[in-house]
Amino acid sequence: MRDAGFGKLLRYWRDVRGVSQLDLSLEAGISQRQISFIESGRSVPGRDTLLTLAQTLDVPLRERNALLLAAGYAPMYSEAPWNAQEMQGVIRALERVVRQHEPYPAIVMDRHWNVLMTNAAAPRFFGHFIDMSARAEPRNMLHLMFDPQGMRPYVHDWQNVARSLLQRVHREAVGHVIDGTTQSLIDALLNYPDAPGDWRTHHAAATTAALPVIPLGFECDGEVRTYFSMVTSVGTPQSVAAQELRLESMFPADDATQAWHGKVFGVSAENTT
Repeated sequence: MRDAGFGKLLRYWRDVRGVSQLDLSLEAGISQRQISFIESGRSVPGRDTLLTLAQTLDVPLRERNALLLAAGYAPMYSEAPWNAQEMQGVIRALERVVRQHEPYPAIVMDRHWNVLMTNAAAPRFFGHFIDMSARAEPRNMLHLMFDPQGMRPYVHDWQNVARSLLQRVHREAVGHVIDGTTQSLIDALLNYPDAPGDWRTHHAAATTAALPVIPLGFECDGEVRTYFSMVTSVGTPQSVAAQELRLESMFPADDATQAWHGKVFGVSAENTT
């Protein structure tokens, strides 16, 4: 039957979410018997039923299109690239936000941490440590942090930072699901020398308890300059690209770093507008 593939995918997403057929039935308002028939390929789900199940399981938009195709329906969500004409409103908003974040770095990334857009402060900041022009585009922020030829020699307490970054990959994955490309990225990161193999069970050290976030420190001129980041996503996305975009904005974590940042980059650290 045309929906046999859909049944397997539905069961996969139900397993990923740790939801039983009964729980899914109660949440989606669809009988457990019907869900069982759909998963076994004995029943063809209507388009609305399919979308209700996908919504209940919080399936990412890209994978909802795959579900629709597997059940014999046309995809519903645009998979146009992030810089397509239909994304111009979102792009203009992102450009405004990253520009307004000067003099601190702001970076727009896709779901795999590839850099799509930055403000002027981001290359100035990273270029203070390394030659960014030597790194091929699109630049990947995780490779930049893990690579011994990149930012890694300048990252304070790199082992703990690396662990927290790997945990972030899982926590911030679209739909909290690791797709094949993301898993390949994790594998590549773990192949760098001295990559932390215990990152899954690592917990933040007690010495960081004085701060509400885990800071990211960079060693420069014999001092540690400490930053933290805020991550922003597009609310109520209706296209794959919109859902997968992330904006990361860096802020000084203390007064000394704020003063140093303003001094080194020749701008007032108080001027953030």
